[in-house]
Amino acid sequence: MAKYFIKTFGCQMNISDSERIGALLEKLDFKPASTINEAGLIVVNMCSVRQSAVDRVYGLLPKIQLLKQKHQKIKTILTGCILEKDKRKFAQSFDYILGKQALFTWLTKKAKGKILKKELSDKKSYLNIIPKHLSSAIAFVPISVGCNNFCSYCVVPYTRGKLVCRSHRKIIEEVRTFVKKGAKEIWLLGENVNDYYSKSKIKSQKSKIINFAKLLKTINKIKGNFWICFTSPNPADFSDELIKAIAQSEKVTSYLNLPLQSGDNEILKKMNRKYTMEEYLNLVKRIRSAFRKYRKGLEKEISLSTDIIVGFPGETKKQFENTKRIMQEIKFDMAYIAKFSPRPGTAAFLMENNVSEKEKKRREKTLTNILRKTAKGRNKKFLGKTIDVLVCSAKNGFLLGKSRHNKTVKFKGRANLIGNFVKVKITKSFPWGLRGIKT
Repeated sequence: MAKYFIKTFGCQMNISDSERIGALLEKLDFKPASTINEAGLIVVNMCSVRQSAVDRVYGLLPKIQLLKQKHQKIKTILTGCILEKDKRKFAQSFDYILGKQALFTWLTKKAKGKILKKELSDKKSYLNIIPKHLSSAIAFVPISVGCNNFCSYCVVPYTRGKLVCRSHRKIIEEVRTFVKKGAKEIWLLGENVNDYYSKSKIKSQKSKIINFAKLLKTINKIKGNFWICFTSPNPADFSDELIKAIAQSEKVTSYLNLPLQSGDNEILKKMNRKYTMEEYLNLVKRIRSAFRKYRKGLEKEISLSTDIIVGFPGETKKQFENTKRIMQEIKFDMAYIAKFSPRPGTAAFLMENNVSEKEKKRREKTLTNILRKTAKGRNKKFLGKTIDVLVCSAKNGFLLGKSRHNKTVKFKGRANLIGNFVKVKITKSFPWGLRGIKT
């Protein structure tokens, strides 16, 4: 029986895509390999957000080539978010380079007949494939693919295309299925998740459009003990209706990733981000105010993370100071700080990359130091509190889990608790996590 191995790079969306690829291959009588060394079919699902992500694929090639030398029947597929220039470069290294958006057409190409030997009747979107769930506790549910924003540094519109939203009925059906199977945390995914919309065919409904706020409220009503999370939203697409829906939906966790990218208006404009710093600050204020109004206890304080790019073309030291000042003012719980990486095909690729690598590293370190202080301060509020934790894994005699504020929690316990909610009393706090005792 042929075995497959999928190596996934990138975000939760890529993980979700790999779950669907795995499900398709198993319908074709492939079996999962426990390691890449056992596989007859190797699928690499790549990311192109930054050059470092692409370099990881290059780093994997020597191993793949060595395996193919030992076993000449091994076949390889490259898929995922791939820029045209990288397709040309990888053409000699992989047997097939295939787009996952047309996943069903993998089955009809004659060149792959020896590998993908069965043809399925469903030729619709690959998102209609019921995924092979990699985790029984955490489920990734794409609600849309692609993006219409064309931020000047981002390759998503070029690798995933423009925004396409799934039917809300398909999404709700998928969530219900996962919850029935025991999923405790549902992640709603989209490159611009809060730009979601779907048309309703129910005549009794006043509005025929199901937006993200309405989708969240509908999923919140599904019976079961589970959390709702989502990523990635755009600050420009937050309405008062959405803020209220998030705060009032008790299953939506008290965690939000709100990409900042820069704290300077001129840089935000060059990035083609559709908000100003003043609007971003006002949005944070409105979100925090809504949680304090509608939530109880620790839930009143929402945990905010963000994404920031340092060293964007033309970013002066003064403009970076604006980002630094905003970081200190908002006091994020977490931040994903990246040095600018020029991506071919984007508008920023044509801009002069005039901030040195040394200066980018300095700015990254500066923001990381600010984050360490603010995160440490934010985590202190959990000391002595008993919180719900979803147990995710076990390591070195400890269990690791996530709280409703998306905090990593470490505590002693049995491995059979993985995939379940437990109560943990927090005894220690650190910048990047919490320590506690199971109650």
